[in-house]
Amino acid sequence: MAKRGAQLDSENFSCSICLDLLKDPVAVPCGHSYCSNCIKGHWDQQDDRGFYSCPQCRKRFRQRPDLEKNFLLAELAEDLKKTELQAAAVDLCSAGPEDVSCDVCSGRKLKAVKSCLVCLVSYCEEHLQPHHQSAAFKKHQLVEPSKKLQEKMCSLHDEVMKIFCFTDQQSICYLCTMDQHRGHETVPAAAERRQKQKELEESRLNIQQRIQEREKNMELLQQQMEAINVSADEARSQMIHLIQKRTGEVKQLLRSQQQTAVSRLKELQKKLQQEISELKRKDVQLEQLAHTEDHTQFLISYPSVSALSEPTHSYSILTAPVRYFEDVAAAVSESRDKLEDIPRETEEELFLPQPETRTEFLQYSKQITLDPNSAHRRLILCDGNRKSPDRLHSATTRWSLASS
Repeated sequence: MAKRGAQLDSENFSCSICLDLLKDPVAVPCGHSYCSNCIKGHWDQQDDRGFYSCPQCRKRFRQRPDLEKNFLLAELAEDLKKTELQAAAVDLCSAGPEDVSCDVCSGRKLKAVKSCLVCLVSYCEEHLQPHHQSAAFKKHQLVEPSKKLQEKMCSLHDEVMKIFCFTDQQSICYLCTMDQHRGHETVPAAAERRQKQKELEESRLNIQQRIQEREKNMELLQQQMEAINVSADEARSQMIHLIQKRTGEVKQLLRSQQQTAVSRLKELQKKLQQEISELKRKDVQLEQLAHTEDHTQFLISYPSVSALSEPTHSYSILTAPVRYFEDVAAAVSESRDKLEDIPRETEEELFLPQPETRTEFLQYSKQITLDPNSAHRRLILCDGNRKSPDRLHSATTRWSLASS
């Protein structure tokens, strides 16, 4: 019956009302079949019309027809439904381009669920059952599906490489110990795996410590950038209040210095972030390698994965609070003192002391020539119109000139 259902078209077993596969199919007197609930709901809407019709052929019935279950159609629909579910399950379990396919499946390949290191074969769930049921496979080692099973085979002797040559630092098979690697120091792959596992954990610990240090340095860099910005704002505010004419130039200078300082720190921050990302990526690789069940695959991948590059940059970041632009603040303070002295100096120049004694008056005396046309008519001038022979008039003149 299932074989017959697989050859049928699902459209021929669909309800014309809900368009899905027939569920509990019933037949109406005209011969058409529908889901029981679908035809009942259709006729419930026609109760007030006085007649009932078939949704497909439109044939009318004066009384609501009795419905009889179509057992043959129900069985065929159920078989078709099971067939579609099985096909969907097969599609779901089929191996894709990125999946490891079962080496035993013929035709459509299913996804492998395990790989056997003894058989060097990958199995789907169905073909893996003998490994679970038969005692002959009890000692076989099952691991997660792998596409690299052939890498575990010795290219010279076509044997599984279960031994690690410590002298040449490579995986070998037992025949290699009696041939190319005779006399070399060898250990079982599992033993070397345990040693390398310890080194791997130490490398991970080192990486995690370096990540913590770099993250701490990132915080310090952020604090320093904030300190730079705060200091720059303070210096900029002082400059704006005290130097109006050169505000633009000084602001530009401060901004340039600020950007240069922050740029250097950002560059260092970028390098730290890159190193942190690289360390985290390396940590993920080491973690994945640490959970590898296959000893040989572990030893093959270990040299390239465990290699940890030394940091290419040395970082010297001050942890103590740092004040920036202190030279600008000192210059502003000095300029402020000078600016405060300017008004006092100006006052001293504008308000000169008034002379009171002859000596003080003589500080402002000058040699002058008198104009005879404007002199008193009794005044007689001599010595180039600079003196008067009359002592009284001369003294009076000198006093008057000095007073003026």
